[in-house]
Amino acid sequence: MPPWIEYSACAVCAVSGVLAAEGKRMDLFGAVVLALVTAVGGGTIRDLCLGVRPVFWIQAPDHITWSLVAAVGTFVLARFIEIPSRALTLADAFGLALFGIVGTEKALLLGSPGVIAVLLGIVTGVAGGILRDVLRSEIPWVLRAEVELYATAVGIGATVFVLLESYFPPSESHRYAAMSVILLLRLAAMKWKVRLPTFQTRPKK
Repeated sequence: MPPWIEYSACAVCAVSGVLAAEGKRMDLFGAVVLALVTAVGGGTIRDLCLGVRPVFWIQAPDHITWSLVAAVGTFVLARFIEIPSRALTLADAFGLALFGIVGTEKALLLGSPGVIAVLLGIVTGVAGGILRDVLRSEIPWVLRAEVELYATAVGIGATVFVLLESYFPPSESHRYAAMSVILLLRLAAMKWKVRLPTFQTRPKK
């Protein structure tokens, strides 16, 4: 995995973490905490599940550097211009696409079966956002019925990546095709309000 992909994923997720601080009366420190948790939370859980020591951001501190630069830059920029509310969902969508396949590919490289790689791809993509939302006292997006395809998009893209890696000659194009699947599914779901059915019990007679 080219380092710039992981660095970009961290930066994008850090931006979404700072934007999520809007309206929560957080100072710079609070916003940076949200940013870092969002940026490295999912990957940390993935590495702990895979038994990777030390975890990725301790092995390569540039992940933290990119996250901090993106977080502080967004915090400062927001004080001078109005950032559209849509920016949070867009940043989150890009983070899902990047981290979802980063996690899946790392799991496969370390010998995990395809189904485990898909699950760890989902964890890498959504766990940072879950931690972010818990810290800001919100129901995590991944659990909200009104949020369009979220973890589902990551799962589909990760499955596409595993199938491409399993049945076709190795190619970097597999990675980018799977990322595109996640991003396009998420954006299309946001545009056309595509959601999974919600749990409902049959009315008592």
